[in-house]
Amino acid sequence: MQLQKADDGFAILTLNAEGSMNVVNDAFIADMEAATKQIAEDDGIKGVILTSAKASFMAGADLKQLVNGFGTLTAKEAYAFSKRATDMHRAIEQSGKPWVAAINGLALGGGFELALACHRRILVDDAKVQVGLPEVNVGLLPGSGGTVRLGLIAGMKTALDLLLSGRSVGPAEALKLKIVDEIAPADTLIDAAKVWLATAPNPIKPWDVKGWTPPQKKGLTVPEDSTAYMMAAGGIAKVGYNQPAPLAILNCVFQGLQLPFDKALAVEGKYFAKLLTDPVARNIIRTTFISKQAAEKGARRPEGFEKFAAKKVGVLGAGMMGAGIAYVSANAGIEVILIDRDTATAQKGKDYASKVLGKLIEKGKTTQDKAHAILARITPTDDFALLDGCDLVVEAVFEDTGIKAETTRKAEAVLPDHAVFASNTSTLPISQLAQASQRPDQFIGLHFFSPVERMGLVEVIMGKQTSKATLAKGLDYIAQLRKTPIVVNDSRGFYTSRVFQMLIHEGAAMLAEGVPPAVIENAAKAVGMPVGPLALLDELTLDLPLKIVDQAIAEEGDAYTPPAGVAVMRRMKDEIGRSSRKAGGAFYDYPEGGKKHLWKGLAEHFPVKDGWDIEEIKQRYLYAQAMETARCLEENVLETPQDADLGAIYGWGFPAWTGGTISYIDTIGIDKFVQESDRLAQLYGPRFLPSAWLRDKAARGEDFYTPASETTVKEPVPA
Repeated sequence: MQLQKADDGFAILTLNAEGSMNVVNDAFIADMEAATKQIAEDDGIKGVILTSAKASFMAGADLKQLVNGFGTLTAKEAYAFSKRATDMHRAIEQSGKPWVAAINGLALGGGFELALACHRRILVDDAKVQVGLPEVNVGLLPGSGGTVRLGLIAGMKTALDLLLSGRSVGPAEALKLKIVDEIAPADTLIDAAKVWLATAPNPIKPWDVKGWTPPQKKGLTVPEDSTAYMMAAGGIAKVGYNQPAPLAILNCVFQGLQLPFDKALAVEGKYFAKLLTDPVARNIIRTTFISKQAAEKGARRPEGFEKFAAKKVGVLGAGMMGAGIAYVSANAGIEVILIDRDTATAQKGKDYASKVLGKLIEKGKTTQDKAHAILARITPTDDFALLDGCDLVVEAVFEDTGIKAETTRKAEAVLPDHAVFASNTSTLPISQLAQASQRPDQFIGLHFFSPVERMGLVEVIMGKQTSKATLAKGLDYIAQLRKTPIVVNDSRGFYTSRVFQMLIHEGAAMLAEGVPPAVIENAAKAVGMPVGPLALLDELTLDLPLKIVDQAIAEEGDAYTPPAGVAVMRRMKDEIGRSSRKAGGAFYDYPEGGKKHLWKGLAEHFPVKDGWDIEEIKQRYLYAQAMETARCLEENVLETPQDADLGAIYGWGFPAWTGGTISYIDTIGIDKFVQESDRLAQLYGPRFLPSAWLRDKAARGEDFYTPASETTVKEPVPA
């Protein structure tokens, strides 16, 4: 942090922390306290311009510092942590000098709270720059005055919209919403700040003027505010109370408009302390920020291998998955050979990329020239000879071992010796598919999720003979695509497909037990799953899970125990004749021109019974998936809890508030999890039964996230 004083009396305070970004941490607060004190005591300083030496203004709080405090901070200590930053901002407001934030780049979370504490905010006129308070996304709220100042500056409606959504906005919208006062080109930003300071502005904020009255002292008397409050409250109730942050934000904004300013700050600090000591925030931060960024920076990449950059990639199969993989590869600057049975079919795959780009152009997120350049990198063909020179191939043909084997042999006949061969299979064992390869050490699984251009996760599957060099190349390719990898070892269904099936089978099993279909669906959504299991089965088709079960029975015989929902699925498909949405409907009906609804015939075939408990149904969903994940760790399908949790949240939408399936077990405590699982096993079957391995961990009082398993991140992780 550098303070420069000029002859005109206007000082420039420049943020310039070590590392790539400015973040709010103890060191920053200490420096800011000292600088503010120096400025307040210097009679030669008439005003202050606060800016940054980096491309961004300030990214927000150092989340790694916050995570390290979880489990050790008391509510009192958490409040003190919040109050120190709050007092730092109050010192700016009450310094007797006007401060103007010359926001030269991204300003989020604590960075934008700092700007809100200044007397004026001038934002650089750059469409790529965003400002906002996204703390709700990590289970927190702005803890140093953000909810109070935003409500007073922009009003209840705008404050609740931004705080509850966690969305950030660009310069034009920020100005329209009145959360910044001015926008200016980058080369005139400091000059604009000096022009404002030259007007000798009042350094006293409105709420520090004697006699100031809170705008809503008598409650929600303004109709617009009352409507905004009720709509926000209704939205929170609709999504449930798994995440405590939205309700805390609602209360802070409401009270911030009614209470004296410093009392409102104290209320905010108490809510922040409560959230900071709640496991929900820890779980979200650890998985969606700490572990995610570590994975994207190569936490699972083996050391000792030269960095790999794919220049030419082959994609075999131009269906929805292959087309998506071709698009994201071309978008990353890679030349793509897109192969299918004939050129016309391959062209359809390229047309998919064209449609995606067309929508981006409509939204102003790309240009026609950039779209043309991306499409020019995709060559649709049926000629395998064009694979010559490819660094890597991704096979995305039909899920049939024979078809995949033939495709592998045809591709390897052309590919150079160094090329990596990857299969996009979601269920077939990689080691089995690699038997068709002449170089099984260069064969790997890269399981993308649909739609590829929107889903960020890639499940990397190591076959029995896959080399570490091949793993390194696979992870480098995923990094080129800017996606998030998890690494798993080969097994039936790998990790994500295997555990995801527990959700859909549990829902189907409940139908046979007499649980009302609407309760089955709503209970899943109430815990935070994006879609109910019956609706998922309609989209997947019953053919897919039944095919997986039949393959397992054929290969393992009596050693395989079919999942609990198989009988219901077979009955629906074979006896009742309803199998999928594509076939006209299974568990749902899809009237033309109307909304889908649960099929009324379910009541006849699966009569509703009494005795079900909604809380136990919700528990069963979470426990079934968590237990199967624990088995994956025990069997070494998974090697780290981080991969487990990332895969759960980003692979099939396990509730983010849990932090993932393994974080969920740790939050409950393994001992209690085992006890509850034993109870569920007695009532519903052996799928809930803990293994001896898990019982031993419980007996030793262990957690999955021991200090040794925590992800190491060298640099601060900004919010």
